[in-house]
Amino acid sequence: MSLVVLQQAFVMLLLILLGAGCFRLKLLSKETVSEISGLVLKIVNPIVILLAYQREFKPDLVAHLGTAFLLSALSFAIAMVVVYLAIPAKEGRETEIERFSALYSNCGFMGIPLVQAMFGYEGVFYLTAYITCFNVLVWSHGVMQMSGQYDLRSLLKVLRSPAIIAVAAGMLLFFLRLEIPALLYSPLEMVGNLNTPLAMLVAGATIAQTNLPAVLKKPRVFYVSLLRLVILPLLILVLFRFLPADPQVEQTIVAAAAAPCAAICTMMSLTYGKNAAYASEIFGVSTLLSVLTMPLMMLLYR
Repeated sequence: MSLVVLQQAFVMLLLILLGAGCFRLKLLSKETVSEISGLVLKIVNPIVILLAYQREFKPDLVAHLGTAFLLSALSFAIAMVVVYLAIPAKEGRETEIERFSALYSNCGFMGIPLVQAMFGYEGVFYLTAYITCFNVLVWSHGVMQMSGQYDLRSLLKVLRSPAIIAVAAGMLLFFLRLEIPALLYSPLEMVGNLNTPLAMLVAGATIAQTNLPAVLKKPRVFYVSLLRLVILPLLILVLFRFLPADPQVEQTIVAAAAAPCAAICTMMSLTYGKNAAYASEIFGVSTLLSVLTMPLMMLLYR
């Protein structure tokens, strides 16, 4: 398993470098990167989630999925407390961006490839619990935090999220014990296989847009990255070791919690008039460092 994690980290690094190189060579533009990002979030990721539920119905799978939801909720509760203590509101500081970046991980882009490499579709099956909690919180608490408007209307966006729709459809098929016909499953699987290369190309192209020399002069970027990549995963990892849960379920949630800062922070910063450049810098640095820290967290668990 340790070798699988390291191999996946090396593959991810190569794809990230390829994405950065394509952007530098102007083979990928900002508009193209944005479009590919939307494709992964709205089409490819949901298909991977849907296919993860195409499994033989077993009571132990249902029990483990329930455990995954509980562990996911617990990990977010821990992260919420730590982040608000570690990043207090201060005049002249981008508090909303820093809290959002530290709290919400890129569990779809970076989590799915790593978990799929370690455990296959069964790991993604458990990962859907974390992704569901992520989407519910991002489109409720996250939107309220970034917009400064604390109302319930944003909660309706949760139901329209492609990932949530995929989870609902996948669960329906799973509990009704319905299989997708082979004629349809095959092309869906082909699209799902695009997840890792496309996600890493986008990550690399995004990093290429970051002014790394300027970022080195911003210690807060590394502070937020440290929270997201090391402090929070370590706390969650240590806590999980004392819980009587299935190790595969625990490792899946740890992998999701150890992912870099969520890419959606940059998009929300643009939407709500925040400092999108700063959000992009945190995303770029945390993504680059995660190639080392994510495998490290998995090895520490073992």
